[in-house]
Amino acid sequence: MRGFLKDGVYEFLGIPYAAPPVGALRWMPPRPASPWTAIRDATKFGPGCPQVTGLGAFAGPTSATEDCLYLNVFTTQLSGAGGPKAVLVWIHGGGNFDGVSSAYDASKLATGGPLGIATVVVTLNYRLGLFGFLAHPALDTNGHPSGNYGIMDIQAVLQWVKRNIRAFGGDPGRVALGGQSAGAVDTVANLVSPLAAGLFNRAVVQSGPALERIFPLSVGVAAGIAFANAAGCPGKNLQAAECLRSLSVARVLQLEGTPKSSGPYVTGPMIDGVVIPISPEQAYATGRFNRMPVMGGNTENEQTFENAIQAYFSASPREPVKTPKYESILSSAFPPGTDIKVLAEYPASMYPSPQLALSAALTDGLSMCGARYVVHLWSRFVHVYQYEFDYQDAPFYFPHMSGFIPLASHTIDLQFLFRNWHGGILGVNLDQATGQPRELNAAETQLSDRLVAFFTKFADTGNPNGSGDFPWPVFTTQPEVPAVLSQSISALSTFTDAEFAARHHCTFWDSVFGLPE
Repeated sequence: MRGFLKDGVYEFLGIPYAAPPVGALRWMPPRPASPWTAIRDATKFGPGCPQVTGLGAFAGPTSATEDCLYLNVFTTQLSGAGGPKAVLVWIHGGGNFDGVSSAYDASKLATGGPLGIATVVVTLNYRLGLFGFLAHPALDTNGHPSGNYGIMDIQAVLQWVKRNIRAFGGDPGRVALGGQSAGAVDTVANLVSPLAAGLFNRAVVQSGPALERIFPLSVGVAAGIAFANAAGCPGKNLQAAECLRSLSVARVLQLEGTPKSSGPYVTGPMIDGVVIPISPEQAYATGRFNRMPVMGGNTENEQTFENAIQAYFSASPREPVKTPKYESILSSAFPPGTDIKVLAEYPASMYPSPQLALSAALTDGLSMCGARYVVHLWSRFVHVYQYEFDYQDAPFYFPHMSGFIPLASHTIDLQFLFRNWHGGILGVNLDQATGQPRELNAAETQLSDRLVAFFTKFADTGNPNGSGDFPWPVFTTQPEVPAVLSQSISALSTFTDAEFAARHHCTFWDSVFGLPE
């Protein structure tokens, strides 16, 4: 292959890691890519996988190209030049229904920045939405693994890395698998999957994990059958499978959703019994997962991202949530009767705006306290390094919307790892106060340097410090002992698990969801 050298980083883009999943290979496990004999151009990203739901400025444009199973390699050295480097395989986010690897410039991670370690970074596309996660009896007529095609794609990338990464200066014995949001969910799926055993030995879970985002197979099958019926492909036999595989990409996407939201047939990863044999909660409670060091955490105000989407698609002018809408959203977000308790715990009058009250309630209830429960389970078996990204003034890529405050929103931390990350083609990073475009300032660049160092040292050793327990301690539930790293532009600091629970109302949420304290 022929790539290119830019600012000290070799980039090889658009490398096929599997055969195009088209025709008879649609809804099949990934097959080997065809070899080539001439020098292959590797200077352009491959196309993104089919998707329709862009969530405003988050992703896009819509893609209708099934030939999308490509990966990209960023490295500062090739084989024969120095010792092999650790590898970071990165899974993009997007709800498992949108996103594309070309949005992620991994060149700073590859260099390690001024404080970290040079690392070989691999980014990838994987099947999304109905193309990546569809369970239907007719699609398993040959007994092959089915349903979790997107997860099998990621495993094919890990197998490619094991075979090929030495040629790019990488060490196949030191591979970190990580991702953000849906990429974090997919990392969790591979922690649980026996098919991924031995393919990686560090895990990065950014803005996750969420137990409820890996579904029982029954949910996937019900959605798959409903989709097939809506598409005009009823039945459970070979003819139904042929009918489904003959659908045009446009027809599948038409049933998948709209630019604003996914439709009723889209699920995501599911407990199929083979690729994901048991639920993550069961795996973590019993220790039946691929044990390795884990680094993960959340942004302090995760759900302002959802607030941004709601405001983006609201009637013109774009406006944030108001009090009646706050109460309505809570009623639909939690089990019947729970909303009354949540309103009492998070009264809108106690926050600067109903939008921030909603963000606090949904962030704590849907992200923070469930993630804390998982960290407690993990820490019984492996070293866990937990963080909270709580810097609240970073640029945000949604348009400036009157009255809307992003704070430390979901996805806002990605620009500190991937140079100028700004969502999709409609995203422009704006100052939160002025609404004018800007890049990271000097203090924010220093935070970026620290985060890149943590990520690359973790890939190298399984410890974000490189060695020792400072400044980032191993997670512990012991009272008064530092357990969680605060990621902000101020001096690095830590706080205890009890302090984390208090700031996110976890005693309340543990009682709501029946989680042990």
